[in-house]
Amino acid sequence: MTSSLRKGRATVARSEVPSAEEARLDSAPHAGHPWKKWGPYLSERQWGTVREDYSANGDAWNYFTHDQARSRAYKWGEDGIAGISDDRQQLCWALALWNGKDPIIKERLFGLANSEGNHGEDVKEYYYYLDSTPTHSYMKYLYKYPQAAYPYDEIVRTNAQRSRAEPEYELLDTGVFADGRYFDVFVEFAKASPDDLLIRIAVANRGPEAADLHLLPQLWFRNTWWRGLAAGEAMPLLRALPASAAAPGVQVIEASHPALGVCYLYAEGAPTLLFTDNETNQQRVFGTVNTTPYVKDAINDYLVAGRADAVNPAQQGSKAAVLHVLRVGAGETTSVRLRLSKDGPGGAAAFGAGFDAIFNERLAEADAFYADLTPPNTSADEAMVMRQALAGMLWSKQYYLFDLDCWLDEHDANPISGGKRAARNRDWYHMVNEHIISMPDKWEYPWYAAWDLAFHTIALSMVDVDFAQDQLKLMLRDSYIHPNGQIPAYEWNFGDVNPPVHAFATLFNFVMDRSRGETDQRFIKNAFSRLLLNFSWWVNRKDPLGRNAFNGGFLGLDNIGVFDRSSPLPTGGVLEQADGTAWMVFFTQNMLELAIAIAEEDDDYEDFILKFVQHFYWIGGGMDRVGDQQDELWDEDDGFFYDVLLLPDGSATRIKVRSMVGLLPLAAVTVIPESTLTRFPAVAAEVGAFVRRHPELSANIHPFDKPGVAGRRLLSVLNETKLRRVLAHLLDEERFLGDYGIRALSKWHQEHPYTVTVGGVEYKVEYLPGESDNGMFGGNSNWRGPIWMPVNLLLVRALLQYYAYYGDDFRIEMPTGSGRMATLFEVAKEIADRLIRLFTLDANGRRPVFGDVEIFRSDPHWRDHLLFYEYFHGDSGAGLGASHQTGWTGVVARLIHQFRTLTPEDILHPGRGQQSEAQVDAAAAAQV
Repeated sequence: MTSSLRKGRATVARSEVPSAEEARLDSAPHAGHPWKKWGPYLSERQWGTVREDYSANGDAWNYFTHDQARSRAYKWGEDGIAGISDDRQQLCWALALWNGKDPIIKERLFGLANSEGNHGEDVKEYYYYLDSTPTHSYMKYLYKYPQAAYPYDEIVRTNAQRSRAEPEYELLDTGVFADGRYFDVFVEFAKASPDDLLIRIAVANRGPEAADLHLLPQLWFRNTWWRGLAAGEAMPLLRALPASAAAPGVQVIEASHPALGVCYLYAEGAPTLLFTDNETNQQRVFGTVNTTPYVKDAINDYLVAGRADAVNPAQQGSKAAVLHVLRVGAGETTSVRLRLSKDGPGGAAAFGAGFDAIFNERLAEADAFYADLTPPNTSADEAMVMRQALAGMLWSKQYYLFDLDCWLDEHDANPISGGKRAARNRDWYHMVNEHIISMPDKWEYPWYAAWDLAFHTIALSMVDVDFAQDQLKLMLRDSYIHPNGQIPAYEWNFGDVNPPVHAFATLFNFVMDRSRGETDQRFIKNAFSRLLLNFSWWVNRKDPLGRNAFNGGFLGLDNIGVFDRSSPLPTGGVLEQADGTAWMVFFTQNMLELAIAIAEEDDDYEDFILKFVQHFYWIGGGMDRVGDQQDELWDEDDGFFYDVLLLPDGSATRIKVRSMVGLLPLAAVTVIPESTLTRFPAVAAEVGAFVRRHPELSANIHPFDKPGVAGRRLLSVLNETKLRRVLAHLLDEERFLGDYGIRALSKWHQEHPYTVTVGGVEYKVEYLPGESDNGMFGGNSNWRGPIWMPVNLLLVRALLQYYAYYGDDFRIEMPTGSGRMATLFEVAKEIADRLIRLFTLDANGRRPVFGDVEIFRSDPHWRDHLLFYEYFHGDSGAGLGASHQTGWTGVVARLIHQFRTLTPEDILHPGRGQQSEAQVDAAAAAQV
């Protein structure tokens, strides 16, 4: 049995003998082997979040600002640079720096608040997640720190002066990196054991002259005592141990915590130890008297203002720093070593010969882990992209704490306890979130988003099945999912509506497990029962007219509509959404496949198979009813799906914007094996009877009784004629098909914008391949032209589904108008390759993701450090939006693995011949 067949590990192919990292993954869930207890669980921005917002008007960005963050203690979490913590975020460690010129020490990443940026909030720093294993036994991070003063005011001022039609003013634009006058600060972690973390910081001076740097790693306790200590509970304490307690040339800080126990931070050499308390500087922030003499920003004041009295001379407190004053020569590198361990000073030497040996061993194990993961025919550059994408996924974990019952009480807004104030999320008083969760972007979006998280698991399951499944389970727990069945969206508005993709991710992970010879019926049954609640919520809440035509508002596509789809329509009436309805068709298909999988082991679930087939017909058949209907989503003249506006006077009109809204019905497809019909003959008979009773539902969709390759059946709202018409739009390079993937809006709208005037106000949608030119949904994302990885992934999956049914006989022009005919497998692979090419070196040695930024494209100290952006320019492929949204963009790792492994034969005839485990995995992924 190969190691990947064992519960909870990576789902991709593995060698017969488990690697060291796989062995750690195997042992991690068991008592006594907490390899994941310590990890990169700090946020990169806690300020400006809803959790920390106690304002009267809900203005989170301005209630708790970056300027206040150095002085003001957080209530719900902590942030830092290259930060780590235990899995309850009780004890935190992070990097801090000062170049002698900045007005403040650099202890957290700076960026613009939403109102400050001409394209919304945005981090203005350069940092990279270079490596990580799934247990975080080895991690590597890079931060680029200018030697000149950081231009805080210039960045804020210049961005405020720019319009939405102009690009953002970036840190590189200020010139602070000119002539290489910056430090590359590499932070590496290696675990000797679950509670013994080795830390190595290497500072490289890229400039032409020697430069000074104050390097001060910080250790502190999250302030959990702000509400008061329980009776008899001890206060967490950091204190310097006397020199007699440590080995020569080593400084030691003891960290005592009533729940965590005692840990020790060892620092090599003779750095200065500085202590204060993680308490708010009330005088600076609020103009009131401090209740403690030593406050959060004391270390900053000690260093920058020269106030020796700011820190505690007793060398104890709840926050500490280890200050190294370094002079780094031009082109040279200087290293600092630390160790955070449960082992006391009386044990083995903290920095003996074994220190570097452990680093070398863990790095070699990480290399072996990823080598085993990478398909043999993957190029070295693609392997690097895949590894950094997965590293970014693993670095994007964060401890997330939000007790809504408590928070709402503090805002006098909890309806259960009689609160009267209006406050966001007041209907979510049941929620208590306290887990390690995969974040979209730990600076821009340091809170979970349900539909993002579903896509995260597609990539995370490549390296850690347990963690991926745990993320799916979280959203279905009683302390997350609403009692009415709604899955929470995100903290700015948990009651907003994200696309219902949780069932898809659950199915994906289940099928991947099954392809490895393993099924977890308890997991799938529990998930199915909770997803039934969510399905019922959708059916009862988002079909307002009972026509099986769904809305839902923005549905994750932000500004894609001519109107704000989450706000009352300026025309009045109801908007029936092509994407909302397609998502529900997709939801029914996912639930159908889950029901089939469960019913194969438990006959009691057979009725659910019929239930979801019927839902498919009710919803899918309604998208194009018999006859020429002006109030249906399919437009026969255009061969495309559109939203439909039902006006108060009873008339209807299609919103003829050619966008991802009209492509998503293509993604609502699933293939049913012939064996399923044989396994459930009674259900098959009832399905046949239902279809015969309702011929109007099946008249304009694909006929289910028509067998395809290997006798398979196809459930799709697109019959072959419609499929060809929609694909002609999709594969047109003057429309949707870009050099680097499928655009969210047809390029046709560049010359033909869609406009409508209501009440004297003109509303317009035109092709914008880059950043948004309006403030809809904060203005920090744009669905009117750019390329978005998650929906591209669904389209690629759909093409493989169609290929599994139609086989090689179905050919389509690719690209449209080229005269080159291709199978749907070839089309899927070509789109996947275009997406992969966003990150790989082109013929000129440039990476399209970096756009025209020359230092990114050509400098060896930048070129191979990748950023996985939120979305990408529809023409050039340049990265846009959140710069570290590895979350869903990290699925590029899955695409690389799949299409460097998968063959057409794997799709058409899985199991025939001698398939490798990697091929089995890829075929399973393709068939979800």
